[in-house]
Amino acid sequence: MTRAALVNGYEVVIGFETHIHLQTRTKLFSRSSSAFGAAPNTQASAGDLALPGTLPVMNREAVVCAIRLGLALGADIALRSQFDRKHYFYPDLPSGYQISQMDHPIVRGGQLSFAVGDEMRSVRLTRAHLEQDAGKSLHEAFAGQTGIDLNRAGTALLEIVSEPDLRSSAEAVAYARELHKLVTWLGICDGNMQEGSFRCDANVSVRRPGAPLGTRREIKNLNSFRFMQQALDYEIAWQIEELEAGRPFVQATVLFDPDTGETRAMRTKEDMADYRYTPDPDLPPLCVSQDWIDAVRQQMPELPQQMVARFVADYKIPEYDAVTLTQTLAMARYFEETARACGAAKLASNWIMGELSQRLNATEIDIAQAPVRPADLAALITRITDGTISNAAARQVFDVLWEAGGDVDAIIAEKGLKQMQDTGALEQMVDEVIAANPGNVEQFKAGKDRALNALVGQVMKASRGKANPARVNELLRQRIGG
Repeated sequence: MTRAALVNGYEVVIGFETHIHLQTRTKLFSRSSSAFGAAPNTQASAGDLALPGTLPVMNREAVVCAIRLGLALGADIALRSQFDRKHYFYPDLPSGYQISQMDHPIVRGGQLSFAVGDEMRSVRLTRAHLEQDAGKSLHEAFAGQTGIDLNRAGTALLEIVSEPDLRSSAEAVAYARELHKLVTWLGICDGNMQEGSFRCDANVSVRRPGAPLGTRREIKNLNSFRFMQQALDYEIAWQIEELEAGRPFVQATVLFDPDTGETRAMRTKEDMADYRYTPDPDLPPLCVSQDWIDAVRQQMPELPQQMVARFVADYKIPEYDAVTLTQTLAMARYFEETARACGAAKLASNWIMGELSQRLNATEIDIAQAPVRPADLAALITRITDGTISNAAARQVFDVLWEAGGDVDAIIAEKGLKQMQDTGALEQMVDEVIAANPGNVEQFKAGKDRALNALVGQVMKASRGKANPARVNELLRQRIGG
């Protein structure tokens, strides 16, 4: 597999740690709601506050989410895993430790494949483990003080750790996008990066080819793909510049400032010993039966790459279309419902990737909220394929469907968009245009195809856009003899 080119003679090495908020109704070890956006400290139970005497109780749905991810990645699901206490002291961590999994995670191994341009890449996954989130420090809300919101404390997280297999910022962003697509496709995470549901930490180092791994710096909390690319490019350039200048640097945690486009050191990076991992005495081992795993497997959705292959085989659309249509499960389902209803898969693909996607992007809404439903689009496409309306008229109908809704046939009738069905009248228009444009006729006979387009345009004008362009083209060629 071809790898990315060197950067100024250095090989870039990137590994990812991605935290995803699991779509469970309650937190990992308490029954408090995990919904986003509540007033501060209104969703924190006694257990979330680490009050004496409280005990954690495992959330079964969080385990199901972990199993689903492990199956999708082709990973090993541990039949017996263990929870540990990871010690560090932040104001938003009431207990002074985070319940996580260290030596015995629930998911081990697996891999994720993704495209970078026209090439496929594959990244090995080290592990995915369950852990609880911390609260949130609010620095801006109080003049000169910091507030603590513990609503998020205890929320169920799955941390997905990759091997350091990525070799460029472009690869890293493509990997993150594919992982984001997968966890939302599986329904285990809503993927909202602005709300912190999908947070990436990138471990970055550079080295001369063949040399040992260099000193790594961890860029924390990358919450947009655009900022991720900028942060990685800056950090790579900074590390190379420091090494070229003979200035060694230490392992550190850094933050990206989108205003300056620079990374800056926040603290020196802790080693594993600093966290003093110990088995959590309040939680027994997490035991998962093979029957449970098999039951989850039976409920798994068709995965994106499987769906791409099926769309190409069943609907005879290009692979590019199939890949585009499976960017989200909602879009894939929209396409399939439309294609089945209208029987014109390629035309359905064109409309979804074209007119519909343009409207979705312009209005910044998801396809699940699109005012034009699959049945509406299928009805519109059917009227194109049966010759009732032209493509230009179809766009007018689509405008009405998007803005006000309605019945496709009723809109066509109301706006007078139905194409001419009177063959005799159309033939008369063609003859009149030929007679009125002898120059264009001679040019077409001389081999200038553009002259025929001019004649078609004249007929369309005479018919007020109601003639079928394909039929007009056919009649002109018959009459002229081209």
